Amino acid sequence: MSSATAAFLVFTAFLTALLSGIFGMAGGLVLMGALAFALPVSAAFVTHGLLQLVANGWRAVLHRQHIAWPILWNYALASAVAAGVVLAIGFMPSKPVLFLLLGLVPMLVWLPKSWLQLDASRTPHALTSGFLVTALNLSAGVAGPLLDIFFVRTELNRHQIVATKAATQVFSHLAKIIVYGTPLLAVGSSGVPPWWVFALAIPASMLGTTAGGWVLDRLSDANFKRWTAWIVTAIGVFYLWKAWNLWF
Repeated sequence: MSSATAAFLVFTAFLTALLSGIFGMAGGLVLMGALAFALPVSAAFVTHGLLQLVANGWRAVLHRQHIAWPILWNYALASAVAAGVVLAIGFMPSKPVLFLLLGLVPMLVWLPKSWLQLDASRTPHALTSGFLVTALNLSAGVAGPLLDIFFVRTELNRHQIVATKAATQVFSHLAKIIVYGTPLLAVGSSGVPPWWVFALAIPASMLGTTAGGWVLDRLSDANFKRWTAWIVTAIGVFYLWKAWNLWF
């Protein structure tokens, strides 16, 4: 791996952790796309899973007093089931399909709230969230906007939303590492960045997460929700354009 590519990945790890620390999901979208530009699809999934595992795990630790634990445990159970299903199917998207899915996922933020009466604080909905969000995460690499649908009707404040979503995504990213990393280990040639890139990117992710929490403290709940929708939509439009170019 060239030094320029390594520097790009480390900087992207910081920037995307910063975004996720503020908005809870935009960073994962940016990171997955950046990795898909630089790496093979399977290696991008594994690298994304490793970096986001750290970023989300650290964010969950920083805000652990705000985690809604009943939601987390129900999510984790269903997440394990989804991972087993996808592993059994053996699904692997091509790069154009990956960018198409990355572009479509953000559009979920514009679904009329009246269409879906979902609330992650209710056990059946938390279980549904764990299964669907993990399945989408294993197909498109990200699923933040879908996860958000299960939280917009809860009584949680912005700190609880960010903390609980971060904790749930620890399980989704573990599933990604297992599902896509296991075949790479069997092949013996992964395309995953060398260890020293992770040694630099992981602290960068933690720093970005900490800085994102500082910004989050200074946002109102109204601005938090409004900016999240527009940012992820802009990212999605760019990915749809990229998918179009790859196909045509």
